[in-house]
Amino acid sequence: MFHKFRKAEKQVCFEDFDKKHADLKIRLHYDGLRQNEFFRLVMRKYIDKDENMMKIIDKYKDQKGNQSITNRKKSKQLVEKGRVLEKQFALNSTEVESIFDLLEEEHSEL
Repeated sequence: MFHKFRKAEKQVCFEDFDKKHADLKIRLHYDGLRQNEFFRLVMRKYIDKDENMMKIIDKYKDQKGNQSITNRKKSKQLVEKGRVLEKQFALNSTEVESIFDLLEEEHSEL
């Protein structure tokens, strides 16, 4: 189970201008969300390589030039290959975690 590996909660911080923070708080209130919920959602989408989130990240990388075009293409190909394999073997992240749990139960010495 995923929670077995969780040691302690970590705090993620960033700095922004007062106006942007106020705008964020207003927008979250309007949508009925709290800051923690919002950032957990965003982080989960980013970590899980959600297609919509990856489009946002790719657009940002294109604008900022943080990564070479070759590396961006290679990264996109690897993510797409991972999606194909995930569909081919009909595995989602929950099923993969349960596989690791079974392996851990059988081979606890690892």
